[in-house]
Amino acid sequence: MASFVGSQWLRIRVFPELPLPRLRHCIFSYTSLSFRKNLTVSALAAAGSADGQVRVRFAPSPTGNLHVGGARTALFNYLFARSKGGKFILRVEDTDLERSTKQSEEAMLNDLTWLGLDWDEGPDIGGEYGPYRQSERNPLYKQYAEKLLKLGHVYRCFCSNEELEQMKEHAKQLQLPPVYTGKWATALDEEIHDELAKGTPYTYRFRVPKEGNLKINDLIRGEVSWSLDTLGDFVILRSNGQPVYNFCVTVDDANMHISHVIRAEEHLPNTLRQALIYQALGFSMPSFAHVSLILAPDRSKLSKRHGATSVGQFREMGYLPQAMVNYLALLGWGDGTENEFFTIDQLVEKFSISRVNKSGAVFDSTKLRWMNGQRLRALPSEELTKILGDRWKSTELLLESEGTFVKEAIELLKDGIDLVTDAETVLLNLLSYPLESTLASTEGNSVMDDKLSDVVKNLISSYDSGELYEALEEGHAGWQKWVKNFGKRLKRKGKSLFMPLRVLLTGKLHGPDMGGSIILIYRAGICGAVSKQVGFKTLDERFKMLREMNWEALESDKQPDEDSVATLISE
Repeated sequence: MASFVGSQWLRIRVFPELPLPRLRHCIFSYTSLSFRKNLTVSALAAAGSADGQVRVRFAPSPTGNLHVGGARTALFNYLFARSKGGKFILRVEDTDLERSTKQSEEAMLNDLTWLGLDWDEGPDIGGEYGPYRQSERNPLYKQYAEKLLKLGHVYRCFCSNEELEQMKEHAKQLQLPPVYTGKWATALDEEIHDELAKGTPYTYRFRVPKEGNLKINDLIRGEVSWSLDTLGDFVILRSNGQPVYNFCVTVDDANMHISHVIRAEEHLPNTLRQALIYQALGFSMPSFAHVSLILAPDRSKLSKRHGATSVGQFREMGYLPQAMVNYLALLGWGDGTENEFFTIDQLVEKFSISRVNKSGAVFDSTKLRWMNGQRLRALPSEELTKILGDRWKSTELLLESEGTFVKEAIELLKDGIDLVTDAETVLLNLLSYPLESTLASTEGNSVMDDKLSDVVKNLISSYDSGELYEALEEGHAGWQKWVKNFGKRLKRKGKSLFMPLRVLLTGKLHGPDMGGSIILIYRAGICGAVSKQVGFKTLDERFKMLREMNWEALESDKQPDEDSVATLISE
């Protein structure tokens, strides 16, 4: 009996039971011998990189948009690196040449930058261990593939696609895992040379033990193990010379001295293959931490059918990067307190892998929207004014993005704004005057029944005398004084006073503070900030409508519809 020792976590005993011609093709391999007994591979987490520095990476595939799950993975890597004084590396895994695009790569980098996750090394800034695109690292993969071939850890496989499909079908009929049968694992030199001479395409397959288990100590999940007999010899290099994902990742992580691999739990099966490659090449294993998936409210995997799922979509919808980072951090992590609001610097200070949950986190879009509103309203007034003012001007609602009107509008409307894009809706709602539809509504009828014509008559009188305008010129103090006196004249107060005034002056039954609304409507009519295309009606135009309406006829119609109201206004 001979004993081969590959590393601290591999022990193999070899029993010479094969014929010598076949044995010499396997003698350098620790994985190809099907008669091996009780092989146990235990992948122990490394303490860090060669110099002890924490180095983590986020390695997206540029085949689509940055999913919120990927963004959270990037965030956890970023927070871990910064909390440990380490490095955060960005690596683009673009070996899928058919699906990878430059546009997708640029969009992902822009999304990460928008989130505030700056990296220390990457394709755009370089670094000591570049290049940082896998498509530019093919010579390195080829070098390591040839090394594994020379050592006997991999072999050439000349199986055609048809043969491989037959193997899968046969395994399916036997209710076995669809693993490669090992046809070329122990081929003679003569057989290999014949195929090479014929120019038969071939892949490089990694030799996997037929028995035993592999175990890793995951920083989040504890001990995780797999049975090796379910794996089969796997491809590391395709017949076209392109490397396979698991091979690239292992070579890159090792050569870039990645100390900790923090990624989604769906990568757990890949860890089995990668651990075997690590050992075969004599690389130190990094520490692994597999984060649970982000789930939809029905606890299925979050996908497009559940609505927006990419960072770019949330950005376009009007979410703030601070809110996205804050919310993503809380999907599966907490600092042990009831606090839900953190700046990114606070997250760096408090983040710990030990507090990341094993269970899946449900993505709650309602809570994200609420959190965004809280973060938006907590911004310094200057910053909030710039964000919303720029939005109003860019959407051509206003002709200016700053000034007294913009500031007063933000102060009045901000409580109704959770997303930046909400700013358009609330401003348009304030400036609109849907008097006809309001009066025709069920709730509007109740206002009509309360002798609305009396309020209209006195309101027009106050307008004609200039009393109302003088009050609005004075601002809130003037308005409050005017309302008090107006109520006394009509012997009205409370809802009986404020509801008809709101309907007549704003055209609506509900809205933000009535006094603030009417003052702002007055100012909008004289400041020239509102774009003409909005269809805004000034106070003068609104009073013209009120003056021309046949209120007695309208009140006599117990259930007026919108058309009848419009007719009475035009008469």
